[in-house]
Amino acid sequence: MKKLASVHFLYLLAIAVGTGIYAFGFVAFNMANHLAQGGVAGLSLISYALWHIDPSYTQLIVNIPLLILGYRFLGRRTFIYTIWGILSLAIWIWILQRVAFTVNIEHDNLIAALLAGVFAGTGIGIVFRFGGTTGGTDILAKLVQIKKGIPVGRMLFVFDAGVLALSLSYIDLKQMMYTLIASFIAMQVINLIQNGGYTVRGMLIITNKHAEVAKAIIEEIGRSATYLHGEGAYTGQSKEILYVVLNPGEIQEVKEVLAIVDPNAFTSIINVHEVIGDFSPTRGRYKELKK
Repeated sequence: MKKLASVHFLYLLAIAVGTGIYAFGFVAFNMANHLAQGGVAGLSLISYALWHIDPSYTQLIVNIPLLILGYRFLGRRTFIYTIWGILSLAIWIWILQRVAFTVNIEHDNLIAALLAGVFAGTGIGIVFRFGGTTGGTDILAKLVQIKKGIPVGRMLFVFDAGVLALSLSYIDLKQMMYTLIASFIAMQVINLIQNGGYTVRGMLIITNKHAEVAKAIIEEIGRSATYLHGEGAYTGQSKEILYVVLNPGEIQEVKEVLAIVDPNAFTSIINVHEVIGDFSPTRGRYKELKK
């Protein structure tokens, strides 16, 4: 129980750090340079620009009904982490607005957009990595998915596009383009942090020479492989399918092995978002053991 409590504490601390990083970029670059955002953060910027309502208050006011709608399907731990993420973000935004600081970028909107994206992506990426969210349209999109079957990603795009369109009420088209740059950078940084700083590929190989291919992958590339038992839908023949996890640089090496061992092999390459277990992106374990 003590170990579990310490894990929860570390996760809550990490979420607080993540929301702090996000809030710093939000105040120092979005608010200071009139850059919009999607979601609830974007709505808070609209209310601040038009009616001078503190964004920290808007974050809380908008998220409360969303939390009520989403508490049934979020799960107990996610619900708690989401409440903490919403509260800590609102507190950070409230505090940072009242601390006298400026980041001198000499009114360069491009630098402001890049930094806004980096801070937002880093902060949200940390929050997501430790099981939290900052609430907002994530909850609403999940609810629509459950009720209507519409994918979360599509609904998030619709919500964010709607908020950005409303943001044209206080910024011009030029500022909107800088906002889109910030959003793009944020998404790339979020993906980078969630993937642990490296990209991994999965390879499904259907071949009649599975033993030879597996041996070559182990000996020449230093990766192991897993056999998946399959059957051809048309022929009804049993097949041994090889599944291999690789770093991007090893993909070409496997292709070269297949070109020699079995040029007729059918291969599918997929993106792997996370690997848990004995996998190193920088070395071939089996190759080193052989040496």
